[in-house]
Amino acid sequence: MPEGDSVYKAAAKLRAALDGQVLTRTDFRVPAFATLDLSGQTVTSVVPRGKHLLIRVAPAADSVASAASGAVTGSGTGAAVEPGGGLTIHSHLKMEGVWQIYGAGERWRKPSYLARGVLSTATKTAVGFELGLLEVVPTASEDSIVGHLGPDLLGPDWDADLALANLLSDPERPVALALLDQRNLAGLGNVFANELSFLRGVRPHTPIGEIADPKRLVALGYKAIMVNKDRPIRNLTGLPRGKPRYWVHGRRGEPCLRCGTRIESDQLGTGPTDTRYMWWCPSCQK
Repeated sequence: MPEGDSVYKAAAKLRAALDGQVLTRTDFRVPAFATLDLSGQTVTSVVPRGKHLLIRVAPAADSVASAASGAVTGSGTGAAVEPGGGLTIHSHLKMEGVWQIYGAGERWRKPSYLARGVLSTATKTAVGFELGLLEVVPTASEDSIVGHLGPDLLGPDWDADLALANLLSDPERPVALALLDQRNLAGLGNVFANELSFLRGVRPHTPIGEIADPKRLVALGYKAIMVNKDRPIRNLTGLPRGKPRYWVHGRRGEPCLRCGTRIESDQLGTGPTDTRYMWWCPSCQK
C-alpha cells in the first residue's frame, strides 16, 4: 500500500535508473498526453513530495529551438515548455500504482495493458503501472499540483511545529482523519494513521484536540516513517519476519499483540473522499 515511505523508495529507484540520463523513448498512455514525446530530453531530478512523485526533465542545449517552436507539447494540455525551461512528469500511485525498472530488452513483470507511463534511456526502462494519476506540467508550475501540501515528513521542508499547528487548527477532527489530511503534513497514509493511533493509546475516532501531548504524536509519526523509509518491507511492530508487521491495521478479529483483545474495525469519515477503514484495540485504545 503506497504511503510516503513507499514513494520515497520508489523515487530512489527511479533516481538511480534515470537521473542525468537522456530519454530515448517516452510513452504516456493517458489521453491528454498520448502525443507528448520527451525523447531527447534529460532527466534532471526525481523528487518525492509526500505521496507524489516528480520526475523533472529539461531539453538539451541543441533542442531548445525545437521546444521554442512548440515541438514539445501535450495536445493542448498546457504542457508546452518555454525555451530553456523544463517539464515535470507528475504521478500519484494511489492504491495500486507502482513504478518498476527494467534493463534493456527485459520482459515486464506486469501486463502491458496496465502500463500508464514508459520512460526509456539507452540502458533502462521505467514503467509506471496502474498509476492513479499521470500528467506532465511545466516545472515552473509544480506548485499548482503540490503547493497545497503540508510539511513533508521525509522532505527537506519538514517542520514539526508547523505540522502540529496544522493538525490542531481543527481540534474536533478525528485524529486519524487529521493525520491523513496531506494539507496538515505530507506522507502519512491509512497504515500509519491506524498504527500511530494505537501507539498513542487513542482510538482513531478521538478528536485530535483531546489527545494528551499531541507533539509526541507528531514526533512518533516522524520516527515511524523515518525508520521505514529504507526498509524493503514496512514494519511497525519491530517483530521478526513471519510475525505481524502491524499492531492493528488489517487485523480485524485477530488478537491484540499486547493484551489479546480482538481487534475491531469500522469506517470513519463523512463522504466518499473522506471515508477510511479504521482498526483499533478496544482495551489498549480507550
